[in-house]
Amino acid sequence: MKRSDDLLAGLDDIGWAALGHAYGSAEDVPGQLQAVCGPDQEARESAFRSLFGNIFHQGTRYSASPYAVPFLTRIAVAGPPGARADALGLLTRLAVDGHDEYDLPLGIDTAAWRAAAISPEEYLRWYDEQIAAETDEEQLKNWREGRAYCAAGHPVDAREGALRSYDAVRAQLPVLLELLGDQDPEIRTKTAYLLGWFPEEADATLPPLLACLDGERDPVCAATVLVAVGLLADHDPDGRLRHHLDHEHPLPRWAAATALTRLLVAHPAAAPGLPSAERIAAELAAFGAGPAPESATAHHAGDLHSYTVRSLLHLMGAAKDPDGVLLQIVRTLPGIKETRVVPRPLAVRAENLLEALFDPADTAPAFTELSPGRRELLKVLAELLTAADFQPVPFGSDLHERFTQYSLPGTRPALRAYVGLSTEGEDPTAPLSDPWEPFRNH
Repeated sequence: MKRSDDLLAGLDDIGWAALGHAYGSAEDVPGQLQAVCGPDQEARESAFRSLFGNIFHQGTRYSASPYAVPFLTRIAVAGPPGARADALGLLTRLAVDGHDEYDLPLGIDTAAWRAAAISPEEYLRWYDEQIAAETDEEQLKNWREGRAYCAAGHPVDAREGALRSYDAVRAQLPVLLELLGDQDPEIRTKTAYLLGWFPEEADATLPPLLACLDGERDPVCAATVLVAVGLLADHDPDGRLRHHLDHEHPLPRWAAATALTRLLVAHPAAAPGLPSAERIAAELAAFGAGPAPESATAHHAGDLHSYTVRSLLHLMGAAKDPDGVLLQIVRTLPGIKETRVVPRPLAVRAENLLEALFDPADTAPAFTELSPGRRELLKVLAELLTAADFQPVPFGSDLHERFTQYSLPGTRPALRAYVGLSTEGEDPTAPLSDPWEPFRNH
């Protein structure tokens, strides 16, 4: 551990008061970074909570966010033992927010992200156009205030603001790579998880990740490295992923199958050197049919059954028997668990499956005419989904709308009746209840 003076060298050279975060001026960030480096564990934890809430507020990054990255990197490498893992966690969130929820299993598309981001220069030109054309004094004042905010360096476009932090972390990867050799498996694991989100740096990060894999004995770390390799590579390096399909521990086997799924789908030219889609699907299904592991990788907020469903869904297009893969997906559904990120993950996965497997229709298909895999899917969903899952947002999900889009029953009792399950005590013909009714009565 280095002295806090070394970890925070240059901290006072930054004009934090002119930078912003979720609650205004970032003048409090230096004190929080100093507390993170201090000896008081309670003060460190409080400071990290503050940083997670201000420079990374519910996924939003601010003008101060990238300036904190070099200091957090030093803390991750040589800070107090209790602060290093938290620093890595904050660096990851500053870089990629919750990309797990929409970029797995194929990985992050940085080219699309960069293309969609609107630069400050573009915004300033746009503000100038609005100001030149505006005749209303009140609106003119608003345009000028917006332009001044942008000109002061505050991000206006959320995607561009996020990219600033992403690229700030990217610039620190040569330093962070050293942590793959750290004695603490938690540090190695968090580092590997972070590296998987930087495909533009794959040439630099894949060799150290593979070197880490060679001697790794911790199954969670090995699994995290395997997923990262799969997200970054365009082939199976020296057959390492295939080899780990036979690992003694189920978690690395799952990770190898997950990584191979991404290669098979994203890089079909590599397919001749990979195991068959059926072999990969069988390993994923075996994992998905079991209970959720007590120790898991951080992917999908630890809900590896949801991750497995998404991977299997992609494999259906590459398998000789897609319906057989669908039956394996069905075996995985009972293991899906709620996470902090997705409160109704089974409903979300059900939406994904319906969208992939059914076409919009004006009339409901006869249940007996569906494929065996689709029949089993709907039957299991009718058993697992609750009435609350069918309630619309903000109380439930988009599941009711998705079912009705395909002319399938849009309530739990109606779905149970459709698949031939008991509806005792429930009315299959009753419409979806109004979730706002109690509030109206009140």
